[in-house]
Amino acid sequence: MNTENLARAREFLATHARLLERRLAEVRAGAHNAAPGVLAALAAYRNPDGGLGHALEPDVRAPESQPLAVDFGLAVLAELVETVPSIREDAAAFAAGLLPYLESVASPGGGLRIVTPSITAHPHAAHWGDGRFPPGLNPTANIVARLCALGLSSAWLDEASRFCRTEIERALEGELDAHTALNVLTYLESTEDEALTAAFEAKVPGMTLFHLYPGAGYGLTPLDFVPHPESPRARLFPREAIEAHLDQLEKAQDADGGWPMSWAPPGPAAELEWRGVLTLHAISQLDAYGR
Repeated sequence: MNTENLARAREFLATHARLLERRLAEVRAGAHNAAPGVLAALAAYRNPDGGLGHALEPDVRAPESQPLAVDFGLAVLAELVETVPSIREDAAAFAAGLLPYLESVASPGGGLRIVTPSITAHPHAAHWGDGRFPPGLNPTANIVARLCALGLSSAWLDEASRFCRTEIERALEGELDAHTALNVLTYLESTEDEALTAAFEAKVPGMTLFHLYPGAGYGLTPLDFVPHPESPRARLFPREAIEAHLDQLEKAQDADGGWPMSWAPPGPAAELEWRGVLTLHAISQLDAYGR
């Protein structure tokens, strides 16, 4: 990524992105003293029940807490702790406040629905439909893995972990979509269960909603699974497929400096917010791969 394109991307973030992504950009650029500002920006999405809402995941504009928003927030915390280890105690305290909400919306078996039907009272992307989803690995596996990585424990977390293992065994027998696979890999990496991990990784090449090489339509790509070349997941995909997607990513920058989204948002605010997320992700990934 040449200097001019990088400057245009940074200007896009400054003029279009949310405060959350602007503060994250500071941290990714090496300003570790900006980490508390990321936590403060996340706190603006918190509700009295302890959960997160208010379009933290921009496609669901509901102010009420949603597991989807918690999943998004925990991904931010995971990155923050990896980049700035000294923020770990504060991040864990923030995450501990999520537990009462998650316990209140978990199914009897411990699993979480990705959204609840309350989203239908507010604008949301069409792919979220009527908000009626069964408890699933997406987002339960991500949420369990990230809470445990922060050193948290509870009776519900134990139950939710058992739910994940049961559902992973079931997933080995059926069709697997890329979003669920990403959740499962995150969970399995936290368990160090080599046998189950190997069995699951064998399913990865046949995922739905996935483009091994650049193609038309919505789908995750190897870059969603392999954020940097040192990732252990790099062994799951041909390097030429990763390079092909990096080529496409470089070419996808819009004239305004930002990156486009590949699905229909619920409104112009959501589009700008997602483009901020995607632009920050794009420049970070291109930098990680030396592009």
